[in-house]
Amino acid sequence: MSDEYVLLIREPNWNPDEMTAEQWQAGMAGHQVFQAAVAAAGERITASSALQAATQATRITPGADGAPVFTNGPFGETNEVVTGFYGFTASSAEQARELAALCPTHGSIELYPVLVLDAVR
Repeated sequence: MSDEYVLLIREPNWNPDEMTAEQWQAGMAGHQVFQAAVAAAGERITASSALQAATQATRITPGADGAPVFTNGPFGETNEVVTGFYGFTASSAEQARELAALCPTHGSIELYPVLVLDAVR
């Protein structure tokens, strides 16, 4: 039985509108290799997406009175931001690490096992 993992792609802040078609196609080719490796391992991608630039993000924090406070990005002195993610299955933590290492990035990858809420008591 496979477990689910979430892979966060952290890279320097980027603006997809500033990428050339060639740069975009080269990046997507790397992601197709990762996706094919997951499928070849008998696993599946459960979710994925690229994210807009951090300047389009909103941070939401609780205010003193409990009302949410909305702040426009980018946030603080962050050198890298989350630029995309994948949810995928893997039969073991070792397999998840091996597959995640194939995901292209200009920064780093964070890999998290998904907590099965039915198991939390």
